[in-house]
Amino acid sequence: MTTDPQPSPQIDTGKAHPARVYDWLLGGKDNYPVDEAVGEKLPPEAKDAARQNRQFMHRAATWLAGQGIDQFLDIGTGIPTEPNLHQIVQQTVPTAKVVYTDNDPIVLRHAEALLISHPDGVTDYIQADVRQPERIVEHARHVLDFTRPIALSLIALMHFVPDEQDAHGIVRNLVATLPSGSYLVLSHAASDLYPELAEQVTAQYAKGGIKLGFRTRPEVERFFDDLDLVPPGLVTATEWHPPTPGETPEGSGIYSAVARVR
Repeated sequence: MTTDPQPSPQIDTGKAHPARVYDWLLGGKDNYPVDEAVGEKLPPEAKDAARQNRQFMHRAATWLAGQGIDQFLDIGTGIPTEPNLHQIVQQTVPTAKVVYTDNDPIVLRHAEALLISHPDGVTDYIQADVRQPERIVEHARHVLDFTRPIALSLIALMHFVPDEQDAHGIVRNLVATLPSGSYLVLSHAASDLYPELAEQVTAQYAKGGIKLGFRTRPEVERFFDDLDLVPPGLVTATEWHPPTPGETPEGSGIYSAVARVR
């Protein structure tokens, strides 16, 4: 594994952070009382959503590796939780290269210790924010070959970027750097599937100092403009390639899709 040479940043334990709240929701231990305080006030369905989102990532990564994709740019990585993306894809493609990105300093510390690549592959980490797309891509070019297909993974990330920060423009600019045959993998919290729950979650995160921008289906669909959605298209997280086809999937308040770059 390689990492971007960066000064060791300070972890702010006085303010909740999305990556650490998500870690708490998944049952992890790499969080602080301020993160737990936010998580405990969320409705019980929030833990289900975190689990469903993680399971979607597993299935999408497995599907992409099965298509022969061997390069991944994962932005909004979160605190490592096994199996991580590189562990999933390198089971199928041992030579796969994965660049991880997150803006929480605690993720950097754990990335250095935990994101150990298959000997034939590469994992790399940069601490950066999705609002710094140029910096992320510039770093990723040192590891990934941008003349060959790349999977851009934005899992449960863009609902932390409100409209006034041009969430759709950020994704559009990132996708524009990818060659034909690449993929966008995106999951996003819905504002219109379970509106009352969405309002509760948004309000509790706001009390913890975290602004959320849940979106409607048409608003999420805009992230995939000019891309070719792969079947089953834009669906809920539990409906995307369910592990047991034919069974009625549990309800989910997360939209998910994988789309191919033309």
